Amino acid sequence: MKVGYFINAQYPANESMPQKIQDSVELVRAVRDAGFDLICAGQHYLSDPFQMSATIPLLARMAAEAGDMQVAATVVLLPLHNPVDLAESVATMDAICAGRFVFGIGLGYRDEEYMAFGVERSERVERMNESLEIMKLLWTEDEVEFHGKYYHVPKVKPATKPVQKPHPPIWVAANNDVAIRRAARWGYPWLINPHATVPMVAEQFETYKANLAKFGQPTPDTLPMMRELYVARDRETAFLESQPYLETKYAAYAAWGQDKALPGNESFSVPYQDLAKDRFLLGSPDDVAQEMLRYQDELGVDYLIFRMQWPGMPQEQALRQIELMGKEVLPRIKAAA
Repeated sequence: MKVGYFINAQYPANESMPQKIQDSVELVRAVRDAGFDLICAGQHYLSDPFQMSATIPLLARMAAEAGDMQVAATVVLLPLHNPVDLAESVATMDAICAGRFVFGIGLGYRDEEYMAFGVERSERVERMNESLEIMKLLWTEDEVEFHGKYYHVPKVKPATKPVQKPHPPIWVAANNDVAIRRAARWGYPWLINPHATVPMVAEQFETYKANLAKFGQPTPDTLPMMRELYVARDRETAFLESQPYLETKYAAYAAWGQDKALPGNESFSVPYQDLAKDRFLLGSPDDVAQEMLRYQDELGVDYLIFRMQWPGMPQEQALRQIELMGKEVLPRIKAAA
């Protein structure tokens, strides 16, 4: 079992971005020293009510503090980007990270982002397919020419290549069954989102495994899963201390329509106790360790990535959790493995 830390890149509008980035530097050093295996950050644009640091430059800064940890973009909204620019940015990140970069991709779900980038939402799957094909060609071939529906690359000899061969690991974020089947068809790890309940993930995971078999793809070496986590001395403290920040974060998700991207009739506009049930990992070090091992045993995941800080939450609370993870949770998880 490997364990990752999701950097909070969203901040209340009245906070100082330079200071928050320096706070993230401190947190990355702490998770490195605590024994985490990965750091990552996600991508959104126009993220009202929050301001948000841009993903690639933020990760480039954090990579300087990461030591031997992997550095991951989880996730880049692939249809919004030019694939040539992104291919060279990812290759550069892989060089910065000495071959430890992970490229997570997703479609996104917010109309505001698609409108602002001048991309029709109905085109997003086709754009992602073309983009990924172009990027892999640029990373792996000595000569490339591509003419698709949305993108054209003249005959070129690309020289900007990633360190990892054939390219950095690609993780595919997916909320609904169609997207999960797509990840399975490609044979890439499905990056399990932090918003789904554990029973929903278990059901979706059966869809993923069935489609791996259907398309003749082997089970990937890595099966990553993201979760919201708050660890404290006891379960009640974890619940009370996390509520103001997770509740606010998921109210923003509800306003963005994230819950509607999940299957069924999921709603984030419910009381916190109902929202947290089987979705958030809140508890003591013992609670957290037991739940992590449960995910491994019941779901087969072997890379758990935790978001442990949300907009507005003081730095001290995040550092306190990292210390508990390093002293009382991670040693137990590593020993169990």
